[in-house]
Amino acid sequence: MTSIDNKGAGAVVTEIAAVIVDNKAYLSEIDGKIGDGDHGVNMAKGFARAAERLDPEGTLTDALELLSDVLMSEIGGSMGPLYGMTFSDMAESLGDAEKIDAANFAAMIRAGLEGVQDIGSAKVGDKTLLDAFVPAVDAFDAAITGGKSFAEALDAMKAAAAEGRDSTVDMVARVGRSSRLGERSRGVLDAGATSCAMILAGFAESIGKRLT
Repeated sequence: MTSIDNKGAGAVVTEIAAVIVDNKAYLSEIDGKIGDGDHGVNMAKGFARAAERLDPEGTLTDALELLSDVLMSEIGGSMGPLYGMTFSDMAESLGDAEKIDAANFAAMIRAGLEGVQDIGSAKVGDKTLLDAFVPAVDAFDAAITGGKSFAEALDAMKAAAAEGRDSTVDMVARVGRSSRLGERSRGVLDAGATSCAMILAGFAESIGKRLT
């Protein structure tokens, strides 16, 4: 298969939410080393609430819109608005498409990335979620341009996100609360990059299994 139906793909968000909830303690543990330690708690709360309310048989568009609304209005911390904007822009890009193929998935994740970039000053290397997000989106695009299948491009996206996440260990935080620690922020994974890699891996796995 080269695409999946948008209708019925609301379950993709349900499956991603389960991953975030399962990793609540881990994300908060990472965040607690250089931040305020609430990343996992806030993310799990938002994703769990959205999963309870969405229709898994509905469209991915509607599920992303609902997730965005919950993250922006019901959870604390800085990541709610950032991820909220991400999923809002993803939903807007996907729109009423009947099928989700490689082309409109590429446009969807690029729109989500640009949504984050538009509301912040961070760039790759600043030890943020962008260190996972940017290389993941670029890897997906490169795979498709290189003639890879949708499923293969999803695998490339997942791998690049993980590599980007891991690269934050050696970085010094330059934005956000952890930037005040300077060199002391080195040696720890960034919580935002970690959750971003989980989310992108969730998309890759959930959509990938529907393609086969």
